[in-house]
Amino acid sequence: MTTRRRISQRKTSLEKSEPEAFGRPRSVKNSLFSLHKHVYNANRVFSTPKVPTLLAIIVLISVACYLALRELPYRFVQKQSAIPATHDDLEARDASIFTVQGIPGKGKGIIAVRDIKRGEVVLQERPLFVLPSEITTSPTALITRHLSLLTPYEHAQFYNLSYVNFPPDLDPENDFAELALAIFQTNAVSTGVNSVGIFPRMARLNHGCSSAFNVVYTWREKEGMLMVHAIRDIQKGEELLTTYTDTKRPRDQRRAYLLHQYSFHCTCDVCSLPDKKSKESDRRLKSMSELHAQFASWGGGTIDGVQAIEIVKRIWEVGSEEGYLSERGRLAADAAWVAAAHSDAASTNAWARLAEEWFGYEVGVDSEQVSEMRTLQTQPEGHLAWASRQAIRIPTPDV
Repeated sequence: MTTRRRISQRKTSLEKSEPEAFGRPRSVKNSLFSLHKHVYNANRVFSTPKVPTLLAIIVLISVACYLALRELPYRFVQKQSAIPATHDDLEARDASIFTVQGIPGKGKGIIAVRDIKRGEVVLQERPLFVLPSEITTSPTALITRHLSLLTPYEHAQFYNLSYVNFPPDLDPENDFAELALAIFQTNAVSTGVNSVGIFPRMARLNHGCSSAFNVVYTWREKEGMLMVHAIRDIQKGEELLTTYTDTKRPRDQRRAYLLHQYSFHCTCDVCSLPDKKSKESDRRLKSMSELHAQFASWGGGTIDGVQAIEIVKRIWEVGSEEGYLSERGRLAADAAWVAAAHSDAASTNAWARLAEEWFGYEVGVDSEQVSEMRTLQTQPEGHLAWASRQAIRIPTPDV
């Protein structure tokens, strides 16, 4: 899952990549031009064309016309499919799933207007612009330059976003550059290892801890798109919540971080639990963190494959008790890695099936992760880690 990140002014080396070049159908005009040129040269050679030559010319022209007409529908479809969705299209789709409205104590938030099934795409959005997460130039100047390239609609979207940590000695009505920086720092979302972007529609999602959040978002590099999926069933009238941080921490630590970073005191369903239940939740979350650390020790050979899988099952069990359903696709995929390393094809297959299911909920059935898990089920021996450890029988999922 991606996390919100702040832009900093430290030196970094970023590699710029060109967008992929897509093949396009040969132009009708160019196709006809090539044939016309051929006919013209033929007429120069034969100053007094004979009947066979004239017939050949007619045939060539007929073929050219046929090819041109055959290409037209294809070119029209290609052109239509290349047209991006308009703001009206996006708003119409959003309106069929959720509405943005004021929520007491939270500002604006997103409310479901119908029941939403687990794994459903709730929202997909391209960034207004993307910046390196670490820069050497003035951040205000860089953001201002990108804002100047936006349309009036996009410009309004940006400045309608909320912000925190605005310098108290400045006036947001006059200091637009500093206002833009505050908006960016409050709402920027990771778009990879070294970049962050602004997504005004997704930015309306408020935060929830542990079992309180019900949607997760991921960045798809190939599509240049942020995808938001429902991690659990959501009922009509329920608020859609994501998480701004790793919430497998005690309530006091979560609240302290959120207050410092985003200037709000978290009152989600988990943070609002009575003290006794909150402490029980904290113990489960702490246990999950410790178990994840133990599982990671398999990489250094501290524990064997069987012990590693037992830890995975325990993480799954504690997560179910807590209602923490996120990250299960990755957890099952890691278990498949362990099984493959110990040359257990059946266990690799079983864990890959489970990973496919949960990746489908969190990142989408059309994601690269799901595709990889499907391939692994048919070709477990093709896993990168295959037979890298001693061959032993690895337990299969019983969750």
